[in-house]
Amino acid sequence: MSESNVKYTESEALDFHARGRPGKLEIIASKPMATQRDLSLAYSPGVAVPVRAIAENPTCAYDYTDKGNLVAVISNGTAILGLGNLGALASKPVMEGKAVLFKRFADVDAIDIEVNTQDAQRFIDAVELLEPSFGGINLEDIAAPDCFIIEQTLRERMNIPVFHDDQHGTAIITAAGLINACLLTNRKLADIKVVVNGAGAAAIACTELIKAMGVKGDHVIMCDRKGVISKERSDLDQWKSAHAVETDKKTLGEALEGADVFLGLSAAGALKPDMVKSMAPEPIIFAMANPDPEIWPPDATEVRPDAIIATGRSDFPNQVNNVLGFPFIFRGALDVRATAINDSMKIAAAEALAELAREPVPEEVAAAYGGRSQSFGRDYIIPAPFDPRLMEVVASAVAEAAVQSGVAQKPIANMEAYRQELRGRLNPTVSVMSLAYENARNHPKRVLFAEGEEPNVLRAAIAFKEAGYGTPVLVGREDVYDLLKELGVENPREYEVLNSRNSPLVGRAVDFIYAKHQRHGMLRREIERMVNQDRNYFAAAMLSLGEADAMITGTTRPFSQSLKQVRTVIDDEPGATPFGVNVIVSRSHTVLIADTAVTERPTAEQYAAIAMRSSSFARRMGLDPRVAFVSYTTFGNPPGMHIEGLREAVKLLDGFHVDFEYEGEMAPDVALNYDMQRQYYPFSRLSGPANILVMPGLQSASLSAKLLRAVGGESVLGPYILGLEHPVQIAPMTASASDLVMLAVLAAGDAEARAQRAAARV
Repeated sequence: MSESNVKYTESEALDFHARGRPGKLEIIASKPMATQRDLSLAYSPGVAVPVRAIAENPTCAYDYTDKGNLVAVISNGTAILGLGNLGALASKPVMEGKAVLFKRFADVDAIDIEVNTQDAQRFIDAVELLEPSFGGINLEDIAAPDCFIIEQTLRERMNIPVFHDDQHGTAIITAAGLINACLLTNRKLADIKVVVNGAGAAAIACTELIKAMGVKGDHVIMCDRKGVISKERSDLDQWKSAHAVETDKKTLGEALEGADVFLGLSAAGALKPDMVKSMAPEPIIFAMANPDPEIWPPDATEVRPDAIIATGRSDFPNQVNNVLGFPFIFRGALDVRATAINDSMKIAAAEALAELAREPVPEEVAAAYGGRSQSFGRDYIIPAPFDPRLMEVVASAVAEAAVQSGVAQKPIANMEAYRQELRGRLNPTVSVMSLAYENARNHPKRVLFAEGEEPNVLRAAIAFKEAGYGTPVLVGREDVYDLLKELGVENPREYEVLNSRNSPLVGRAVDFIYAKHQRHGMLRREIERMVNQDRNYFAAAMLSLGEADAMITGTTRPFSQSLKQVRTVIDDEPGATPFGVNVIVSRSHTVLIADTAVTERPTAEQYAAIAMRSSSFARRMGLDPRVAFVSYTTFGNPPGMHIEGLREAVKLLDGFHVDFEYEGEMAPDVALNYDMQRQYYPFSRLSGPANILVMPGLQSASLSAKLLRAVGGESVLGPYILGLEHPVQIAPMTASASDLVMLAVLAAGDAEARAQRAAARV
């Protein structure tokens, strides 16, 4: 249950799904396939050995195949998001997306399966036969009442977890928020009076879970379109009748009089301000209709300022977002080979989420969400979706509950070791990058897109604006508006365009640059020509003059040329030398490479400065910095030339008493292989593999980054420019629109960090 305020054009959504390899998934081999011997082991004849082992002992499938980390995401498309019954094939983009979330958040491999039938029994028969292939089944977007029948039957017939996320995912996150809301208002679950509006799959699951957690059955009134579900009614199916109560109340409004809690899983506008006004003191309101809630939070707080409110939206506090639950629930269930996901595991997940929200919020999460999520309270009863601790906390709680409730086939002997394994399973940089986007939403900035006539740049500017990251300022000619119209923008005039030929700001730009360079041989008419004809000079001047907060460029010319133009206008930070850092991000680790962009052969002082600045950048990426000064020689073996600067940089850092680990000179294979360090170089000061490689020169650094980008199979980001007086990022000429959005977001984040540092100094 989640809804975002992010906007996009239809053409952008289609382009996202069609670009490159169509869809959102691919299958990658987890074993080497480079030689004939590899192929013989992977397939015939070597594969016969695990086949015989599994035939003799079926549990060996978890040891020799991906079954133990593989979930099927299955739908028949009868209730796709808020779109209704559009069929199995139309549900495929959603199911692919769910599979991506499993991988992104919990390192669970997932395959989407669309079953082309609306007959519940045929669906059950088809899914039941899949049990040998998967470690768990995630049912999705199946209409009620079939979803109840299907899930219950499959749970009875299958010996692996079956979980309908539309029901139980929403219920678990809601229950977590309810626990904390009751804590803040000094209520006990056994005492609260709850009104549930809606009687679909999610509403019934929420009701069943909170009852299992201690809410009394006769304290819960459920309503559907016809009003209160009471025992007097004769039109109830078996699922609604299970929650019918003895009451003389007929309408939602009557049911809410004096109620402590409203759980809305119904329709926009169903909860009226007068109804909220009639509730008990400090009412708890979960308005989770999708995409628009039963009542908008400002309307509720206007009549009841003491209310605690949650919705399914990301633009209000306390978002009920299923991604907080299902990836980690399956992670824990798979890791103990659970035969089911039972109430004990669901309650454990809800309690773990509630407890996590009460813990101090990590700095990177708090920074991204601004004042909304700084600490536990009425506006923070549910953890943020990108809290890096979710995997460890929720998965371990679910695994432990599975063991204690007797459904685990592989109990975990050392829970602390398991929690440590969970902490290391995902790369923290991935979460930090996600938080960078949230930070941009909470602190929107004006970002100059210097090449505002390029289609790719315009797509990025549209995405930047529609996602709520800030205001794009396009530097281009008047036909930019026509180009925006062609890209599907309904009202192009909403976009700000600065024309470097006729903007009223051109004179200020010329004055600014001339004042900097009039004593360095530049004539005013030369500067006028530069500003009029080249958007980088004009955009950089606009940034320096405070007309925007950050700037991106680079797609129309080589990196070095763009950087030279920018540095003509923008000075270096005092005492700093600009440099470029590339970020190599894989599933489990991140490595920074510097300097990949500016200085051909740094001095010892520059090496040391690059190390210190890179370590600060690494911390922003969620890393504990470990710097290696790399070379073709490791501590003098073999002897070589041009290593004195690296050794001197280490000595300089010794004298600076820095707060990060560093070592060198050392070859990259040693720097990145901690086992090799311990075996052959036990004196090394690094406590793990290096995650910052300070290269001996620009040539080796740039070649390494570009080779990795071209053939390495890893995600290579950047280079990011550090050390300029104002936030500027220069994209590679091959950058996609998504790459440009990321650079704009990071530049905006840099602007916000500078603003916060300046405010702290005042």
